[in-house]
Amino acid sequence: MRTRLAIKLHGILERFFPERRLFLRSDTDTRFIRLKSSTQALAFGGASLVLAWSIIATAVLLMDSIGSGNFREQARRDLETYQMRLNILSEERNARAAEAIAAQERFNTALEQVSVMQTSLLDAETRQAELEYGLEAVQLKLRDAIRAREDVRTELASLMTEIEAGGTGLASAGAIDNTTLDFLSAALTRTAEERDQVVADAQDALIRADEMATEIKLMEEKNDTIFRQLEEAMTVSVKPLDKMFEAAGMNPDTILNQVRRGYSGQGGPLMPLSFSTRGEDTSEDVLRANRILNQMDRLNLYRIAAEKAPFAMPIKDSFRFTSGFGYRWGRLHAGTDFAGAHGTPIYSTADGVVTFAGWQSGYGRLVKIQHEFGIETRYAHNSKLYVTAGQRVSRGDRIAAMGNTGRSTGTHLHYEVRVGGKPVNPMIYIKAANDVF
Repeated sequence: MRTRLAIKLHGILERFFPERRLFLRSDTDTRFIRLKSSTQALAFGGASLVLAWSIIATAVLLMDSIGSGNFREQARRDLETYQMRLNILSEERNARAAEAIAAQERFNTALEQVSVMQTSLLDAETRQAELEYGLEAVQLKLRDAIRAREDVRTELASLMTEIEAGGTGLASAGAIDNTTLDFLSAALTRTAEERDQVVADAQDALIRADEMATEIKLMEEKNDTIFRQLEEAMTVSVKPLDKMFEAAGMNPDTILNQVRRGYSGQGGPLMPLSFSTRGEDTSEDVLRANRILNQMDRLNLYRIAAEKAPFAMPIKDSFRFTSGFGYRWGRLHAGTDFAGAHGTPIYSTADGVVTFAGWQSGYGRLVKIQHEFGIETRYAHNSKLYVTAGQRVSRGDRIAAMGNTGRSTGTHLHYEVRVGGKPVNPMIYIKAANDVF
């Protein structure tokens, strides 16, 4: 069986690969090489395999080249998209910064206007009190004039009665004294003049009282306009601050009470108005004024508290966010990373005291600042430090320069906010202040 198959296979090979001989001739000899069918078949098969492998390898390389070209093109497009997104974010940040500056200017302007309005309000209250006292004096004078006029009228009536009675008696007796008549005539004339003067004084007093009543009414309308403007200004100024502290997870009343207890700055909290009312109920204007003063006191305390909490940005120059707060690779990233140029200035985000300024493992060159309300901020991976431990800093003071020290893969600022020793997302404070500062 095997022999038949071998003979049949040999016949097939002979048909496609007939036996050949290669003659090798030299000057002295002639030799030949016999190429069997099987040898030719093996050589053909090997050549075919080499050719197929070359074709497949070339195709694979070509496809690889095409694929890598597409990948590079996709990577290039992704890079352009990323850069475009960074530019958009940078423009948005610049726009937010400009809006924050404009809001700060509007806030300062509102404070100035509130101060001017407060002065006008106090002057108006004082003027109104003076007018009320003056009106009371005029009314007293008017009452005295009316009583004097009535007394004169009574006296005049009595004199007229006596004259009539005396005239009848004198006429009947025929003994009227010219001197007595002149005296009585002069007395009557003087009495009439005094009466006319009292009437004129009374009329003048009534006119003055009407004028003062009109002036008081105009003053009340002016005060009401000032009150409304002040109330609107207070609402516009205080409401965003309420929302800012609430968005940052800070109870406004608790914060303000803490600031009020520890406040020792120049000026102090505003005191309520108090006028002598002689036992009468406090007027509505005084109540409104005291409500506005309470709002102004709240605004002033908010201004102080805002300087002591980290609502500001630690970087004012161009930057990009590279890593946010949260878990990554199973570990908590306890802050926010801002990437920028080497040496970019870094600023304190609130008033406080520097508790550490030096090298710390992992953080590199590090600055720690302790603020009010149990808040601490950290600024890591700096190239230079401009503060020392124990130094008091204000919001916006330059404290360091951006670098790549410690456990860092590139130049950036690692910014942390800790409350009671526990890390919180710094963007909570920064975003809360976007519509205010």
